[in-house]
Amino acid sequence: MSPNGSDRSSRRPMRRKLPQVLTAGLILATATGCSYNWEDFPRLGMPTPVTEEAPTILSLWQGSWAAALITGILVWGLIIWSVIFHRRSRTKVEVPPQTRYNMPIEALYTVTPLIIVSVLFYFTARDESKLLSLSPKPAHTINVVGYQWSWGFNYVENVPGVEGDAKADKNLSSIPDKYLEAFPENAGGVYDAGIPGDRNPQTGNPGPTLWLPKGEKVRFVLTSRDVIHSFWVVPFLFKQDVIPGHTNVFEVTPNQEGTFLGKCAELCGVDHSRMLFNVKVVSPERYQQHLKELAEKGQTGYIPSGIEQTDPARNAEKNQL
Repeated sequence: MSPNGSDRSSRRPMRRKLPQVLTAGLILATATGCSYNWEDFPRLGMPTPVTEEAPTILSLWQGSWAAALITGILVWGLIIWSVIFHRRSRTKVEVPPQTRYNMPIEALYTVTPLIIVSVLFYFTARDESKLLSLSPKPAHTINVVGYQWSWGFNYVENVPGVEGDAKADKNLSSIPDKYLEAFPENAGGVYDAGIPGDRNPQTGNPGPTLWLPKGEKVRFVLTSRDVIHSFWVVPFLFKQDVIPGHTNVFEVTPNQEGTFLGKCAELCGVDHSRMLFNVKVVSPERYQQHLKELAEKGQTGYIPSGIEQTDPARNAEKNQL
């Protein structure tokens, strides 16, 4: 048998299998999508946003995915076009014309990625600046403390019957002055210190529960007592590192009541997987009632927020609010 004949016979089994492979792929795609809610498709798998800031993050992801999809379609199209129109001839073997130093194409390969990266950088920088901006006086301030292997929450609030001053409390002394200055005056505060064995009483999900008021801006002051953790509330579509010796801060306004999952998103040691927590968004009235309940349990004042630092190190970043 001629070489060409053997090539044709070797291709036939693959051609017979191709319809079977395409059919199996179609069945798999349709079967896995039977229970999919097409109203959720624009989010492309992202959770439903539960804060006023989260849609900004979602739109940034959607734009990135759209750019990636367009680039992918272009690349796949060029590959398929090359495979079809530049495949080897069945009747003769020859070396196709070689093209080198095609300046227009090389310029296109260089300029196009620069344009894509520049556009993505612009929108990312714009949204990041907006998301990390801080208000002069937020309605609520919560110091989130990460430690092996759970989370603590210092509610820096004026709670009736609780005396103290968050600005002068030694347990909060690791927080830079520029953030202490924004704390409420004479805020005695309450706290909740979690352990891995805690459970949310309503859902049974593991970890302590952080309470937030719906419709009111909350500032999170993130500190760590040991290693680097990462504070991630999944439907916030946002996470930020919790670093010993460095305080990170951001603000959100919850706009949907419910109990949501949170976790540490930074590998922080052997029991990293147990650093789970819950976020319960309730009405402002129920939130204030919860603070009173913590005070009645004797959980007044604050737990230690971070590692000891000298004043120059603690206030090394001079940017003010």
